[in-house]
Amino acid sequence: MDKFLDTKLMHPRDQISLVIDRIYRRGLTTTSGGNISIIDENGDIWVTPSGVDKGSLRPSDIMCVKKDGTIIGPHKPSSEYPFHRAIYNDRPDIKAIIHAHPPALVSFSIVRQIPNTSIISQAQHICGPIGYAEYELPGSQALGDKIGEAFRSGPYKAIIMENHGTVLGGSDMIDAFNRFETLELCARTILYAKNIGEPFYLNDNQVKEFEKQNEVKMPDMDKVEYPSDEREKREEICRMVHRACTQGLMISSYGTISVRWRKNDFLITPTNTSRWDMQLEDIVQIKDGKKEPGKNPSRSVWLHQKIYETLPHINSIIITQSPYLMAFGSAHKSIDVRTIPESWIFLQDVPLVPFGSYFKGKTIIPEMLSIGNPALIVENDSVIVTGDKLLQTFDRLEVAEFSAKSLVMCPPIGSMVPINDTQVEELRKAFLK
Repeated sequence: MDKFLDTKLMHPRDQISLVIDRIYRRGLTTTSGGNISIIDENGDIWVTPSGVDKGSLRPSDIMCVKKDGTIIGPHKPSSEYPFHRAIYNDRPDIKAIIHAHPPALVSFSIVRQIPNTSIISQAQHICGPIGYAEYELPGSQALGDKIGEAFRSGPYKAIIMENHGTVLGGSDMIDAFNRFETLELCARTILYAKNIGEPFYLNDNQVKEFEKQNEVKMPDMDKVEYPSDEREKREEICRMVHRACTQGLMISSYGTISVRWRKNDFLITPTNTSRWDMQLEDIVQIKDGKKEPGKNPSRSVWLHQKIYETLPHINSIIITQSPYLMAFGSAHKSIDVRTIPESWIFLQDVPLVPFGSYFKGKTIIPEMLSIGNPALIVENDSVIVTGDKLLQTFDRLEVAEFSAKSLVMCPPIGSMVPINDTQVEELRKAFLK
């Protein structure tokens, strides 16, 4: 990934090229599948071409269909262009569209169901209500009419396409991509949870309670300094956020990283900023309980502060929603990390705590974390991982997600046989001296 790009300042063709590359490399569409577009302030539509490899698409390949119908560019516009035009005509609030065939959402489309976004905390707010469009021939005017009708029939910005995939709109490309990733995460979480049990869903009161946590009130610093060690930590945080996005461990709409700086002062990612596009200047400095002026730290900033004040051995924290760990969180199942030696050595135990356990005034998180319990899962919400150095914390997150994936995948071939107590004790003596 290019270093610290500011996507909003990019030309439509560059935004489209970047986002389709993210979608393809995350395995959320195929070489020939999917198309995305942006309508600009002149009413011109920039759209991916037909028949060009999504894995090597360049900005110069992006087509422009002028408001008067003139086509500019070296290829043909996507064959699905008619429904893009139909959506823009019917919904002037939508300025960017993503259509793709992500595996989990295709699963819902072929069984003709809509995923319940109450499976994770922020998804209802990000995705909004989800519509449904019946099958029509790809690229046909009939399909454009059906999708246009679906977008007209309600305040939908996301539609499940029967036996086809999904189409999502947004106020800009970042908004559309946030919604796309979040909806696919919901679908994956539900499917993976069903491999290990049955998913539980949040009720309206729980969703409202979560939304209240977004109100972060913290006084501004009078003076801010940026010494070299502080700037170094900003770069480290941005690198890890981008890596987490690339590896599917974090999505645009959710994920927080913080690093202790000096004593109990720390740096933390902001709220309401796409994680894929995190910039050095977005990172928020927290010093003496005050925030860097003009910035909004993560809604969980107070929890990070409480952990640093309570547990001096912790110097970095990651809170995220990786899909296989979220399967355990949404199925309300504890994860047994006695799968392979590495998992137990790195994690030892990963407690499962109730939804809302991190809410201000109610938290039990700091008392649940320790040297022997560096990570935990919050039901229907997140995984919290801690460590000394940020690289160690990220490594623990990867190991936990790999362990969860192995456990989700193994039911078709048998039940897990954990490393036994004698073997655990041998590991303890050999690696945890």
